[in-house]
Amino acid sequence: MNIGIIGLGDMGRLYAKAFAEAGYKVCGCDLPANRDRLEEELTPYDIKVMDSGKDVSRISDLIIYSVEADRMAHVVGEFGSSTKYGAIVAGQTSVKTPEITTFEKYLPADAQIITFHGMHGPGFKPKGQKLILIRHRADDAAYQRMLDLFTAIGSDIVELGDYHEHDKMVADTQAVTHVGFESMGTAWKEAGFFPWENASYVGGIDNVKILTTLRIFSYKAHVYAGLAILNPYARQQVKRYATSESELFKLMIKEEEEAFRARLYRARDFVFHESRKPIMLNDSVMKEFSLSDNAHLRKPNSHLSILSMVDAWYHLGVNPYDNLICQTPPFRLRLGIAEYLFKNEELLEESIETALYDKTIRGDDLEFHSAVREWSSIIGYGDMQGYKKHFNDVQAFFDGRLEEGNKQSAELIRRLMSE
Repeated sequence: MNIGIIGLGDMGRLYAKAFAEAGYKVCGCDLPANRDRLEEELTPYDIKVMDSGKDVSRISDLIIYSVEADRMAHVVGEFGSSTKYGAIVAGQTSVKTPEITTFEKYLPADAQIITFHGMHGPGFKPKGQKLILIRHRADDAAYQRMLDLFTAIGSDIVELGDYHEHDKMVADTQAVTHVGFESMGTAWKEAGFFPWENASYVGGIDNVKILTTLRIFSYKAHVYAGLAILNPYARQQVKRYATSESELFKLMIKEEEEAFRARLYRARDFVFHESRKPIMLNDSVMKEFSLSDNAHLRKPNSHLSILSMVDAWYHLGVNPYDNLICQTPPFRLRLGIAEYLFKNEELLEESIETALYDKTIRGDDLEFHSAVREWSSIIGYGDMQGYKKHFNDVQAFFDGRLEEGNKQSAELIRRLMSE
């Protein structure tokens, strides 16, 4: 099977190399300005860089569109008519509803559509990583070829029969997960401090929060913008997260302890009942990965971001453990720290008391509240450019620590996943 990849960005190159190393014949294309650099990088893998997507489409038995989600319609519209007769066509975007709509509009009727989603970023090779495979329009032989392909590169394949099911899960595991961490980063930026220099953000849970936030902001804005804005299920879930956060924040500032506590316990009992297999993040490992040298100064934290997520899961009727089949490392870490907080009676009690009565962290919680509202509004309006600008502004604030945060978070993920 000849494989052609249209779009040799970070993920396109990653999978091109994996396919080539597994013995497949691979070609691809990208913008003309990138050709010399790509040839230098990919020629050692025997990957041929072509002039255009038309050249790739004519000769490839499998054509993978690995382009930004908001550019998919333009690119497929330009090259789709050149699809080789009977070829398999796939997309590598993280949101499948607009992708499938685009394929159905521009591809020949004989094209077989079997799309996929690697549940990881370019910092991880495909081997051992979750990969969602979705058969939309294909015969059994074509589908088997795709199964064989991803088996050959060592992907952990999860088969879904419907792209809507995928997008609902991804709205939770990626879009809302990212908004939570992006809101933390925005809050710290607006408050004007780095969290590892503040005693309220020292300790196991906060180490995970900080490193995951830095990890997200070390990547490109368009990836997260497409996930949040183009996924038809994401807006509803992000809005619910913002509503949960706002309602909890109001109870906090009014110090309505009974209602606050009852609400959180109700959410805890729904999400973390005993029939669920726990993730069990390792406390000593979480404490080991810190950017701070002030561990002895730790102050209690309200963990409003985590309380809001668990409350949102309850109100959406979503149990996040069911969505682990579409998990990403940030989602697993987020669920893991939520589990760690809500299943530790002493820590949960400390968080509740701090949220209600500790005025020293109220200003930080106000910044977080404002940040969640901002992100929710941007996504609700479908403002792609506003999302990217907001993301890039926060990214610039953390610029000096993003590389270190990315490296530490990768090692943290590796350690915690192997526990």
